[in-house]
Parts: sequence; structure tokens; C-alpha cells
Amino acid sequence: MTEKKVIVVIVEGPSDENAIGGVLKEYFCSEEVQFAVVHGDITSDYQTTVSNVVEKINELIKGISRRYGYRKEDFIRIIHIADTDGTFANDCIVECKNVVLQYYEDRIETSNVEAVQKRNRHKSEIMFKLYKTGKINGIRYRLYFNSCNLEHVLYNELKSFSKEEKEIMSDEFAEKYEGKTKEFIEYISDSNVAVLGTYKETWEFIQKDNNSLCRNSNMHLIFK
Repeated sequence: MTEKKVIVVIVEGPSDENAIGGVLKEYFCSEEVQFAVVHGDITSDYQTTVSNVVEKINELIKGISRRYGYRKEDFIRIIHIADTDGTFANDCIVECKNVVLQYYEDRIETSNVEAVQKRNRHKSEIMFKLYKTGKINGIRYRLYFNSCNLEHVLYNELKSFSKEEKEIMSDEFAEKYEGKTKEFIEYISDSNVAVLGTYKETWEFIQKDNNSLCRNSNMHLIFK
């Protein structure tokens, strides 16, 4: 019997894996799907730079390889799913006292405009680098975005959720689409969510105007 090839899915948090993990494992049932949960955002981490981000992702792959005893040739694809967090929308950051960070589809409110501008410059450079990266250590790599974040795309709500709220919502979402991969693909391919075009064209779109704040995703391209 031929051993299954491995697909690595990189996500920011456990609720992300919980929400879409079942669907991805069902869709790619002929392969082995392994999740790498970053427990944060690798693209906005100031320890991450344009020059070291590819190696940081390669280290995640090596960690999975060591844990499960995979060889390099076992890996066939890296799917990296990240939030845009409005990172390309720099002309609509509004100072608002007593607000740490709050996203809206037409603006970002914060008590520290300069800090958010700095975060956006850093994160946008990292995301741009990654979307241009076609392979990591010879393995096919693609970065897929959710805007403004995964909760916005999946649940159509743009607000700050607690960990507990994220867990509850991801449980409900996973249960709703359990065994219904076709329906999930239809949901994220709907024109209310999906950015039309090629992989390159979706990235060109998300970098314009306030598109990285509005409800947009190119996750549907995972299934193309």
C-alpha cells in the first residue's frame, strides 16, 4: 500500500483548526493533513522579518517532520491561512481614546495610530513576501487570506472575540459543515466572500483601498 503524501496547514490559532480542520481533512482524504498551529500571527510578529520568514515556516515543517517521522519527499503542499487584519488599509486609521484596536469595514480605531501604522507596514511586507513565495524547501507553498479575519469571513461578524467565544463559534461551524464539504466550498466561494480571479489577482485586489478590512477571502482557491 502506498504511503499517503502530507499536506501541512498553517493556521493562527486552535479555533481556526477547529472550524475548518474537519472539512480540509475530508476534502484531502487521500492525503495526510497535518496542522501547524502558530498560536499567534507569524506575519505581524516583530521577530519575523522579510529575510527570515521563509526559514521560520520551514522550521514549522521540520517540527512536523520530526514529530511524525516524515521525510522531505513526503510533503507535497503547504497551505498557510492568515488574517489580513486590515493591514493594507493605511489611510483610514482613526485615533480613538480608550480603544486598543477595533476594526470596521471602513476604518480602524485605535488609541495608538503610530503603532498600528508600524504594524501594518511590517505585516504587509511579510504577507507580500509570502504570497510571492511559490515553494519552501522544494514544497509547493501558498498563502491564503481572510479579511479582516477568519471570524469575519466564516461568521460574518467583525468584532473582538474572546478565546471562549471563538471556541464556541468554531465548534458550531465545524458541526454545521461536518460531512458537508461541498456545501462549505459553496459557502466560501459565494460572491459575498470570495475574491474572483487567479491567486495573483486576489492578492492584487486585497492590497487596494479598504479591501483588507472588508469581508474578503481567497480560501476558495485551496479547492481549485
